[in-house]
Amino acid sequence: MYLRHLQVEDFRSWKHADLALEPGATVLVGLNGRGKTNLLEAVGYLATLGSHRVATDAPLIRHGCDRAIVRAAVVNGDRELTVELEINAGRANRARVNRGQPGPPRSVLGILRTVLFAPEDLALVKGDPAERRRFLDDLLVQRAPRYAGVRADYDKALRQRNALLKTAGKRGRSGRDDPYALSTLDVWDGQLAEAGAQLLAGRLDLVADLTPHAAAAYSGVAGSAAVGREASLTYRSSLGDALPEGYGVPDGKRAEEGVAELRDVLLSALQRARDTDLERGVSTVGPHRDELDLRLGESPARGYASHGESWSFALALRLGSYELLRDDAGDPVLMLDDVFAELDRDRRARLAEVAADAEQVLVTAAVDEDVPSELTGTRYRVSEGNVSRET
Repeated sequence: MYLRHLQVEDFRSWKHADLALEPGATVLVGLNGRGKTNLLEAVGYLATLGSHRVATDAPLIRHGCDRAIVRAAVVNGDRELTVELEINAGRANRARVNRGQPGPPRSVLGILRTVLFAPEDLALVKGDPAERRRFLDDLLVQRAPRYAGVRADYDKALRQRNALLKTAGKRGRSGRDDPYALSTLDVWDGQLAEAGAQLLAGRLDLVADLTPHAAAAYSGVAGSAAVGREASLTYRSSLGDALPEGYGVPDGKRAEEGVAELRDVLLSALQRARDTDLERGVSTVGPHRDELDLRLGESPARGYASHGESWSFALALRLGSYELLRDDAGDPVLMLDDVFAELDRDRRARLAEVAADAEQVLVTAAVDEDVPSELTGTRYRVSEGNVSRET
């Protein structure tokens, strides 16, 4: 899989940019703040319908404009598709495939698959659990686009349940004993458990599949420093001991085959937590409270890993994701955003070795010296509002 062409209009700092791309390495070189990352962000948005830098779409639209366009030609084997996303201010976004009729953005999911490694990825190791949950969910959607709908259903049910909890909780005992409020809460419990079980099952299977790839990537990146400090991933559910055993581990039970069991367990947990939830006004059980536990040896990575180890672990999560997607359906597009300047010589060399083997890799750097010699190929110079190919 590779991008043959990328075009953006009024996206971030770009009024217009047009790049012809090829398999192999493409390097974008330019000073910081000139828009290199914005171009990779546009590619990532086509693949995930989200940004790795911001939580909402509004900052993606150039200041003073009412919409942004991202358009690309994606080649997968002997098939080429043209994908276009229209990001709108104040109204629904729209998508087109092969210049057909506009449709919902989710219709483009699965056409392009990408893995991006960026300086922000250090938060996967050092940041809050929400960073790791988002990492899992974004990867899950790339593996199986239907999970975009599952996640949206779960988020909607969670918002509605939390709103009802707050309303009923503020009314004290009368609210907690109100038959209408309780029956409505039963409805949202059921919907939250239904969508939550599917999301939980997908995450558990994803962690089971990703763990060996991430562990191997960490050993490769960290080298001798990984001896006795092997990387491991464990999914920590808010269900605690109520979560059935055997899920979420390599060679364990497939959680997608046990969705009904997980739904029943989650529904029971929601009902047990109801008094607490009414008192606090929030849902205290469910995938939105879960954690991806990252460990080096016996120690948690967060708070205990050195800066170099944290970088290695973050890189291992991305390289593990790359290998997992590669196993599923061929090479995704690998994107490396200004990361070589952050890595020491050994880590640079190991990352360059992996990147050189990718079908397509997009690299950004502030100066030519930051790009390893292995990543020769097409090179673009990026300046204020302009991107030009070197001859």
